[in-house]
Amino acid sequence: MGKTALITGVTGQDGSYLAELLLSKDYTVHGIVRRSSSFNTERIDHIYQDPQEAHRSLVLHHADLADGVALVNLLREVRPDEIYNLGAQSHVRVSFDAPMYTGDVTGLGALRLLEAVRASGIGARVYQASSSEMFGATPPPQHEGTPFHPRSPYACAKVFGYWATVNYREAYGMYAVNGILFNHESPRRGETFVTRKITRAVARIKAGLQQRLYLGNLDAVRDWGYAPEYVDAMWRMLQRDEPEDYVVATGRAATVRQFLDTAFAHADLDPAEHVRYDPKYERPSEVDALIGDASKAHDLLGWQPRVRVEELARLMVDADMQQVADQLAGAAVRIDR
Repeated sequence: MGKTALITGVTGQDGSYLAELLLSKDYTVHGIVRRSSSFNTERIDHIYQDPQEAHRSLVLHHADLADGVALVNLLREVRPDEIYNLGAQSHVRVSFDAPMYTGDVTGLGALRLLEAVRASGIGARVYQASSSEMFGATPPPQHEGTPFHPRSPYACAKVFGYWATVNYREAYGMYAVNGILFNHESPRRGETFVTRKITRAVARIKAGLQQRLYLGNLDAVRDWGYAPEYVDAMWRMLQRDEPEDYVVATGRAATVRQFLDTAFAHADLDPAEHVRYDPKYERPSEVDALIGDASKAHDLLGWQPRVRVEELARLMVDADMQQVADQLAGAAVRIDR
């Protein structure tokens, strides 16, 4: 009999890749979806609408990290072996515009889920999606013992969720872990995040659908990895005998400008002709450099990153160019009709 997992944020980038991974390991996967007047399941539709067996092992539930009672009821109904809390307001720049909402969902939401696990008495193992943004102004390289210095409401909320997870582990003996993941991207990344914003713009410029790309700070240094590899690290954390916290990163640094240049070069485009600076994309307080030391994950989880930032930029451009081509072909068919 396979295990049962519950994923909050199942419709996001990480949630969709994690659902695929767990289904491949014969899990029954339950996902939490926020109620909306529009469909937002496109990242998991290829699983959920599969006419074969796989879709029977993926069950979606309407719930919200803002509703602790609903979380308790759902946990008692599903009784998962593993819980992956990936749900959040996860856009750093947006968190400055919506700090209270970000704090409620990203910070208190983690606490509500932990309390729901405790109150329901189900004994599930819990993964909390922590973030490299928690390190903020602390110089790199950053590892599990590096002090936090958050520089955004999002990062502050993640620090709260991190320590709530540690507290419930120590106070109640819960198997609860923090995965401190550095930036990880893919073709499923949201279109407002800088990497996807760049690769999508490259595809649209190449197709003649867009002329300009407006960005903020191009000198910020980040440690970029490939999302499908990072969800594998999440799963590995919950398979250990003892709960511990882990940094997940490549250890390689690249600026936004370097990612930009790689993406444009892959499409034979000159960024100087198309990229313009717009101060509205600057953060009120910037995080200059995030570079992770994932030695602990390498040693204890046997986890290693394989896709590097240059390959990541190219594969994202290829995927966005294919998406634009498919959209143009679909539009041509509709016109012919």
